[in-house]
Amino acid sequence: MSTDVEVTPVPLAGSPHLATSGHIEVRAPFDGSLIGRVPACTAGDVDRAVRAARVAMSQPLPAWKRAEILDRAAGRLAARREEFARVVAREAAKPIKTARVEVDRAVGTFQFAAVEARTLVGEVVAMDAIPAGEGKIGFTMRVPIGVVGAIAPFNFPLNLVVHKVGPAIAAGCAVVLKPASQTPFSSILLARMLIDECGLPAEWLSVVTGGGSTVGNAIVDHPDVALVTFTGSPDVGWGIRARAPRKRVGLELGNNAPIIIEPDGDWKTAAAKIKVAGFSHAGQSCISTQRILVHESISVAFIDELRRQVSTLVVGDPLDEATDVSALISTSERERVCAWIDEACVEGGRVLLGGEVTAEGILRPTIVGDARPSMKICSREVFGPVVAVATYSDVAEALRLANDSDFGLQAAIFTSNIGTALDAVRTLDFGGVIVNDVPTFRADQQPYGGLRDSGNTREGPAYSVREMTEIRMVILGA
Repeated sequence: MSTDVEVTPVPLAGSPHLATSGHIEVRAPFDGSLIGRVPACTAGDVDRAVRAARVAMSQPLPAWKRAEILDRAAGRLAARREEFARVVAREAAKPIKTARVEVDRAVGTFQFAAVEARTLVGEVVAMDAIPAGEGKIGFTMRVPIGVVGAIAPFNFPLNLVVHKVGPAIAAGCAVVLKPASQTPFSSILLARMLIDECGLPAEWLSVVTGGGSTVGNAIVDHPDVALVTFTGSPDVGWGIRARAPRKRVGLELGNNAPIIIEPDGDWKTAAAKIKVAGFSHAGQSCISTQRILVHESISVAFIDELRRQVSTLVVGDPLDEATDVSALISTSERERVCAWIDEACVEGGRVLLGGEVTAEGILRPTIVGDARPSMKICSREVFGPVVAVATYSDVAEALRLANDSDFGLQAAIFTSNIGTALDAVRTLDFGGVIVNDVPTFRADQQPYGGLRDSGNTREGPAYSVREMTEIRMVILGA
């Protein structure tokens, strides 16, 4: 992408003059270089996008057409893999090899959404189960809920957008999309592809760029937006829910993912997986492994292995093929994470590896030992390249410590004992419990979501598409 990009706002296929209040410069988190400029859209721009979406939905796309568009999107995205990966890498400081994985996942998400477009159906209701229903036929239909307002995060600027746009198209809903201000170009490139190459009518997808207080609030407040889907921080998410009590609001929020490592578990494999799960994209993932609870009998050996594994990670330019970990999304985020590490050390923690900032401004992958539940690096979501290690003496204590959280997205345990595994599955109060793998694992077709401050929804095309539809009861009399 050029260093001076002017982006056509809503709708992307052409629009009248926009009442924007200027432009927003987007700079690369790694080196601060200018990537491009996008419009600072206004509430008026959001209104025109929503009105265009409503008009679009007055001429519904049949299921076969929606599926065809989604299938074509999967194919075109796969063909343009490197182009999209480089955009993601530059605007999000995501290492290029990790960005390619994100593109591959987005291809799969489109494919799953296409399946849902073809198979989304209601069910037959046995009307004659009661005497009054005798002679009647009843069935349900799935109908689009209406215009979807999608507010996306910076950390997966392509795949998490596809997780909103793909199911919405499958359900027959037009979308007004607000990408993260730090990472708008993945969304814009995707929308142009869908409209210009995949056959999606232009008014079915509008991208509105700008800040949350203006554009985000305008989407949430608009009376013709039927559903808001948001991925981001708990404070913002629950604020949206309070702001729109009469809308359907799907929230996918934060976590401080715990992993329990039992002495009978494969702790060497656990260390090797945490090397990636704790530090991929500099830990900026809702399910980044954050709290490591290791049995005291194996803690020394495990920590030595974890340090050895993590020390091999390459820190640097996201466009370098060798890089494993690059910059956090902003200088302020790096400073916050460093402050949390310092606070943990004041409270008795020890930096076992990392903790330094490179000359390029990258926080090195950091392991903090002697972690306590009260530390911010344990009680809150770090969203940085930091894992906190604590020990326990029996599995009941570990389960209690894992559950001691305001979050409840995903948790994991390594054990070879099926009884212990089943106990963990029953006891861990999380949306997902993973046995003998890291809590950072996610398959894009699974029902993904959490409890408490982690949100109120389940994403994955088969689940999102149902939230984006209403059930209409149909009864045929004699």
